[in-house]
Amino acid sequence: MNDPLRFRFLTSATRLDQLPDSAAEVAFVGRSNVGKSSLLNALGGRTAVAHVSKTPGRTQLLNCFAIGDTAATAVDCPGYGYAKTSKAVRATWGPMIEDYLRNREPLRMTMVLVDGEIGPTPLDLQMLDWLRAEQLDHTVVATKHDKVKSAKRQRRKRDLAEACDLEPGDVVWVSAAKNVNIDRLRDLVRLWCDLG
Repeated sequence: MNDPLRFRFLTSATRLDQLPDSAAEVAFVGRSNVGKSSLLNALGGRTAVAHVSKTPGRTQLLNCFAIGDTAATAVDCPGYGYAKTSKAVRATWGPMIEDYLRNREPLRMTMVLVDGEIGPTPLDLQMLDWLRAEQLDHTVVATKHDKVKSAKRQRRKRDLAEACDLEPGDVVWVSAAKNVNIDRLRDLVRLWCDLG
């Protein structure tokens, strides 16, 4: 197993200009309850880096983390879709995330987390269409690999990739609970951020 990324919380922000300087950055986006916090904790090798909640939509800000002792950072974006917050609060998330993804200069890669158990939702596909239209680098990460029965995995991998308009090999399948492909995703983050 390779070394954890050792995420260290820096700040929460509502605007781009509130984020700290960064040499290179990766972002996590996905619908509420897709497992973003669990994945961040697994990549970081700690259980308390990102708060895991049973209530979808708890992440309401751009949460920025240092990656170990490097000048690189990671940002956890608010989950889109269902969330127990007011419509007024939810309405601010779209513009905030779009401004961040479109204009954050050090951003190297956006990881779009898709629930591997249920496949991409219309909101996931909308996010992918938007990223493609904006010509922003992104990678689809399918979470909850362990929840898909082993007999159905190959079929599910093909179907999910096809629904996202990708080849099966283009999707990174992970399980935070069972540590599936966590090392591979850590290596990708290091590659994207030039961490060697």
